[in-house]
Amino acid sequence: MSLNCSLWQDNSMSVKYFAFARFSEVIQQCFLLFTLILLMFLASLTGNALIALAIWTNLVLHTPMYFFLANLSLLEIGYTCSVIPKMLQSLVSEGRGISREGCATQMFFFTLLGISECCLLAAMAFDRYMAICSPLHYATRVSRRVCVRLAMVSWGVGFIVAFSQTNYIFSLNFCGPCEIDHFFCDLPPILALACGDTSHNEAAVFVAAILCISSPFLLIIASYGRILAAVLIMPSPAGRRKALSTCSSHLLVVTLFYGSASVTYLRPKSSHSPGMDKLLALFYTVVTPLLNPIIYSLRNKEVKAALRRTLGKKKVSTHG
Repeated sequence: MSLNCSLWQDNSMSVKYFAFARFSEVIQQCFLLFTLILLMFLASLTGNALIALAIWTNLVLHTPMYFFLANLSLLEIGYTCSVIPKMLQSLVSEGRGISREGCATQMFFFTLLGISECCLLAAMAFDRYMAICSPLHYATRVSRRVCVRLAMVSWGVGFIVAFSQTNYIFSLNFCGPCEIDHFFCDLPPILALACGDTSHNEAAVFVAAILCISSPFLLIIASYGRILAAVLIMPSPAGRRKALSTCSSHLLVVTLFYGSASVTYLRPKSSHSPGMDKLLALFYTVVTPLLNPIIYSLRNKEVKAALRRTLGKKKVSTHG
């Protein structure tokens, strides 16, 4: 049922408050989903925080690959925190409303962290390319300064895109309905509530998605094309296995992240459906951030050893 927007507008007749649509009218289903998402959220926060802490406290992991992994873990923590707490509140309370300013803030941080992750995954692919294809020059070409600059560029691109897109969308008027057919302030469902012709805004969102999703992805594809060519000419089977094993976790994370993002933002508008959009959004806001630390810890002996050392220190300090 759509909400009466007269209570959500000021004298300019532009909607100043929104409300998220209900997941379900069945209270038991909402509480079940609340419990499931809460557990996954807490597991995601714990896993990503442990990965970042293990890398920070273990000198053996102070290398470019793990520097980027720590950045990725911090991004995932912010990414989930920008969306899930409000989603959980909407599931179990009548407080499903969000102000125009709050919605803009949520959109800004979600876009900032999502675009930054796209760029950071490309930086991680570049790191693997240099390590495998140019090992003799790796230490000089992927120095600490270079890593910091690549991370800053990733965050900077995310900030520029998030600020411009959020400002562009919220400069529009919203005449109603005031109910967002989603569980957070994502760009397409907010645009659907704007007054008048929004084709230019939709085109801008699509172009930004093309540039910020496809461009890093093409860099990743190019890097792994070079990596595969280098691995195939390695004389040692053990060397080939070791080279591929250092890339497998990153490739799996890239597949999960880019797969869901591409289907969400790069498919034609005519093929969008609120139900499918919500399902995909649940996957990349809840499931993927939970899987990333599991993928990196299960498939990486150095990370597992560092986690054991970190957890061991915690236990000793607690008992001490």
